Amino acid sequence: MVRSILLRGFDQEIADKIGAFMEKSGTKFARGMVPSKFEKTEDGRVRVFTKDGEFGIYDTVLLAIGRTGCASWVNLENAGVTHDGKGKIPVDATEKTNKDNIYAIGDVVQGMLELTPVAIAAGQALADRLYGGSTKLMDYKLVPTTVFTPLEYGCIGYNEEEAFAKFGKENIIVYQSPIKPLHWATNPERGDSCYVKLICNKLEKEKVVGVHLLCPDAGEIIQGVAIAVRVGATKADFDDTIGIHPTVAEMITTVTQVKQEGQEMEALGGC
Repeated sequence: MVRSILLRGFDQEIADKIGAFMEKSGTKFARGMVPSKFEKTEDGRVRVFTKDGEFGIYDTVLLAIGRTGCASWVNLENAGVTHDGKGKIPVDATEKTNKDNIYAIGDVVQGMLELTPVAIAAGQALADRLYGGSTKLMDYKLVPTTVFTPLEYGCIGYNEEEAFAKFGKENIIVYQSPIKPLHWATNPERGDSCYVKLICNKLEKEKVVGVHLLCPDAGEIIQGVAIAVRVGATKADFDDTIGIHPTVAEMITTVTQVKQEGQEMEALGGC
């Protein structure tokens, strides 16, 4: 069951591609639906209900319901710290709460990425500012991220919706290409499900502000690409980098197809 959309907060074109790949591989999505109750059957299985009645009987039911912060459990009110009542604390760019001597980092922060490496880096940056004379702030935007879906998704920077809102749609150019990993060549059923997208800001010589990669081992690839994006690489820098043939990562250096609204993406050519 999918309550609303897949991968909320991520690039929705990529989310749709992941959903299509999973459906093609046999996963069935019941969209716009949530369970209302469960009952144990006499043989130990689970009967699932929705608001419309019985949905089905299954051997196992797994609920992926996200997480709730625990910060509201520690009497923040006694210290005068503002929170949203759901375990999340609003902070400013320096991780400071509404109290000058109280800071918050990690998953308890409202609207921040719930990733362990992010919390570690934010904590280190905060300690350096408080005790080491640093002025460096944590960069929460250019964080490489991977979603370990059946077709792996790696990304860094802005998705299309965010880039349009931040820089203006007229100032964004998107390059895209399907990808076919070499080790998929003998399995035509997989098709051209893999994909790469570079989002560039035309006002800064096509500076790459977002990379989205959908393919096996995308996380391994995006970790290296993240360094280039963080130091401000442009599309020309990507183009000038020699690709390693025949790798999936090579496609990041050869993508030239400009995404046009209303136009289908061109199919891959030969080797």
